[in-house]
Amino acid sequence: MGLFDRLRGSDQPRVAFIGIDGVPYSLLAEHPDRFPNFAAIAEEGSAGPIESIVPPESSACWPSLTTGVNPGETGVYGFQDRENGSYDTYVPMGRDVQATRLWDRVTDAGRKASVLNVPVTFPPQRNVQRMVSGFLSPGVKKAAHPEKFRDELKALNYRIDVNAKLGHDDDKSEFIENAHETLDRRYEAFSDVIGRDDWDLFFGVFMTTDRVNHFLFKDYEEDGENREAFFEFYEAVDEYVGKLRESLPEDVTLVVASDHGFTSLDHEVHCNAWLEEQGWLSYEDDDHDELGDIADDTRAYSLIPGRFYINLEGREPRGSVSQDEYEKTRAELKAELEALEGPEGRKVADRVVEKEEAFRGDHDDIAPDLVVVPNHGFDLKSGFKGHDDVFGSGPRNGMHSFDNASLYVDDPDVDIEGVTPDLYDIAPTVLDLMDVDYSRAEFDGASLLKG
Repeated sequence: MGLFDRLRGSDQPRVAFIGIDGVPYSLLAEHPDRFPNFAAIAEEGSAGPIESIVPPESSACWPSLTTGVNPGETGVYGFQDRENGSYDTYVPMGRDVQATRLWDRVTDAGRKASVLNVPVTFPPQRNVQRMVSGFLSPGVKKAAHPEKFRDELKALNYRIDVNAKLGHDDDKSEFIENAHETLDRRYEAFSDVIGRDDWDLFFGVFMTTDRVNHFLFKDYEEDGENREAFFEFYEAVDEYVGKLRESLPEDVTLVVASDHGFTSLDHEVHCNAWLEEQGWLSYEDDDHDELGDIADDTRAYSLIPGRFYINLEGREPRGSVSQDEYEKTRAELKAELEALEGPEGRKVADRVVEKEEAFRGDHDDIAPDLVVVPNHGFDLKSGFKGHDDVFGSGPRNGMHSFDNASLYVDDPDVDIEGVTPDLYDIAPTVLDLMDVDYSRAEFDGASLLKG
């Protein structure tokens, strides 16, 4: 227990959570010589792979990880969601998350929470100790609270996110340099806040790992020209996690986790182009770039990543499929998606999930009817501008995966290897580690703490 903690008279256990967005467990576990700090947590505490959620996209994953419930409860299904009863779409932000966040539970219990760089948290909440929002925030000036904290971050040259556009260049050197600079600033901010020792829950996310994976992951898996640069970046991540671990007082348990796994990308799959090709989707005219441009005879459409919606009468404004035909139509679409093959004859879908299997809650009215969990290598896209071909390629060579997310807990009493944990288990586990009361029925997951 740290000196400051003794002075304030607290004997309640605390947690420092470090998010490593999109880091697959196998990457860290298979290279203990290059990532000794992760290896040390695994040896001295608990570690293992966990499953993500459906769909495994950061905008949906982080709300679920930080609430312990599925998108039917959070109300966030992806980077782009559809307005109820409309063809209008929007990008979900923090206020769109309808379930109770982990740090709100901690705050309601009379404890203090510092929250840094968590995706889908803009605008920053005023009811927590300090917060700077993450992914999709416009900048530190509007993303940080309170004002003093904002000024401190600006003095550190804090960055919300890496410049991902640099990753589109053939030469990745400038992107890699930018990624390191962003990582450095993030570590400095994390270290500064952790060093104040005035919090009960520290919750911070390294988002840059996801960015690097999108543009360099195939270099890692297939020994490409940027493989060593990829390893060097992750060695920096490992070093920073190790330093943060060393700085923690004895009453703090370190939890490190990713929101989904990662794998190499072989083909982009333009889902709406496929629907159009198969006669499921059509547009009012040739000038189309959004969901509202679909024609009245459309039977189905898609939103990223791999979410498919029946154009249902009574639910969609111009629904063409009657309620009586819904189950038959969905089964037909599901069968065609299950049969879809890529250019080399490999199945695109690992599985096609019906909404009743994945989503439940008060906010499942905008849930997709089907979600494709793709086989590794197929990245599902769903724009409305139109593509000449169903299968294509882009600047990215890495993609999210449902399996192989990471969980490390610096406590041997956390059971990761003996069960099949998933993202929903993290929130109740953190609350158990902090001795914060909750009802088991409030979560889709369960605590992994033994006993």
